[in-house]
Amino acid sequence: MVAKDEGWARVPTGTRASTYANPEFQKAAVFAATERATIDSANALDSTLPKSQYTGVQFATIPEIQSIGVTVGQQMSAALGGKETVDAALKASQVAADREMRKAGDYEQSVDCQPCMTAQRC
Repeated sequence: MVAKDEGWARVPTGTRASTYANPEFQKAAVFAATERATIDSANALDSTLPKSQYTGVQFATIPEIQSIGVTVGQQMSAALGGKETVDAALKASQVAADREMRKAGDYEQSVDCQPCMTAQRC
């Protein structure tokens, strides 16, 4: 649907193997082969340099992730530094994420709905 309405260059990457296999996508996204190889080679059990105890990989395909990540990181830093309680930092992070997602039109929140990050309509 995105390809038909907005062109192959606007198709979200990193979500479907079939997208990377499509010749039209490959023409529009010159980075496709490199990106696919990188995704395929990601090792969730050994994904950090230098090596750490953390595991997992993250790939978020929404433009809002940078803003949300910065805000959440600042809130967690404030909580760890004792400037804010953990509960207050989590609540502020959720409010900020909810605001960014609604601003982008990714979901709407009804009056009775509690903020969530599921991108589903309540």
